[in-house]
Amino acid sequence: MIYFLCFILFSIGLYCVLVKRNLIKIIIGMSIIDYALYLFLVLIGYRANGRSPIHSPTEEIHGMVDPLPQALVLTAIVISLAILGMLIAIAMRLYDKYGTFDITEIKKLRG
Repeated sequence: MIYFLCFILFSIGLYCVLVKRNLIKIIIGMSIIDYALYLFLVLIGYRANGRSPIHSPTEEIHGMVDPLPQALVLTAIVISLAILGMLIAIAMRLYDKYGTFDITEIKKLRG
């Protein structure tokens, strides 16, 4: 059930990217897609009543949480932040040049 909610969040972001014509709304849609993927990766590594992945020679290991998806999400967040900054900078430059965030207007003004 919770994976289905990740899919719904991903679908909302994809809708924003494909249908909306405003650059800011497209950037927000891409961020929503990122958050849906992060949530999905964290849920893959989740285990009910799991313990941290620290090896102890005195305890037997049962139900350990997988740390790899968490590490992937941390790396993806850093990369996503850099991409988001670049997209906002490009959107600002386009607004300075054309005076609008609307993609259809920018295509008409191109010349």
